[in-house]
Amino acid sequence: MIEADRLTRCYGRLMAVDALSLRAEPGQVLGLLGPNGAGKSTAMRMIAGFLAPTSGTARVCGHDVQREPLKAKRALGYLPEGAPSYGEMTVREFLTFILRVRALRAETGRRRFEEVVTHLQLEEVLEQCIDTLSKGLRRRVGLAQAILHDPPVLMLDEPTDGLDPNQKHAVRQLIDSMARERTILISTHLLEEVHALCNRVVIIARGRLLADATPAELEARSRYHGAVSFSAPGSGVSQEMLGRLPQVAAIEVDPLDGRITVFPKPGARVLEPVEDLLRQQGLEVSEIQLERGRLDEVFRQITTGETA
Repeated sequence: MIEADRLTRCYGRLMAVDALSLRAEPGQVLGLLGPNGAGKSTAMRMIAGFLAPTSGTARVCGHDVQREPLKAKRALGYLPEGAPSYGEMTVREFLTFILRVRALRAETGRRRFEEVVTHLQLEEVLEQCIDTLSKGLRRRVGLAQAILHDPPVLMLDEPTDGLDPNQKHAVRQLIDSMARERTILISTHLLEEVHALCNRVVIIARGRLLADATPAELEARSRYHGAVSFSAPGSGVSQEMLGRLPQVAAIEVDPLDGRITVFPKPGARVLEPVEDLLRQQGLEVSEIQLERGRLDEVFRQITTGETA
């Protein structure tokens, strides 16, 4: 549904995107993840056909965005970073304008207008100027224009950046509901977005692809994957006691709250042995957790080379 083949963009001597190749399959929510300035927005603009690549190709639903720009854009709904629009227009005027731009027939346009406005809960602000809306509502209006023509592919650039927690939750729910019927590419630098929305992740930095995996596969690369952390305030549990377990490779104690993390040896599991030891010693534990792995650690390692 979305393909980029060695997509490259240079600004003079600056290589903004360096031979980027990726694929987003039907029904997939692909996260384009990277630090600020990694080249995410530049890559999305090229895939959307709004920026010509220096070299390489991009296709949307099989249509080359340079050779068949209209066919590619008909199949695509695109929300650029910041959800730009015409602030002096009311929401109704803006979405009606988009219907005309998309050349939807009158009956189809009316039906899609009603469906999208209801789906995104915009009924109460239809007569309000876009400049007067909150960031959350402007994002909804941006999503509305992106899906108004019912495209099979959506590309959303930083869709929740700058929103408060309630606004982020609402936008993520909307994206999740749309993902069941579409292929979605989301650009973000927020790791929480990956857990909330994506079933596959591409990590880029300095314009280059560094990883392509599922969130679970990335978490499995974390040294915390399979570790056990727990809180046992005042219990007297010692590192020496835990260190005697044959499955244990290392132990860390958080200097701020005293939380203990037990790391397994390669291929070993430590949850059951730790639980058995705590039970045998009659030690009270307020919380115990099996770690999936920490995506922030893996992200930092991939993008900067840091190992801890």
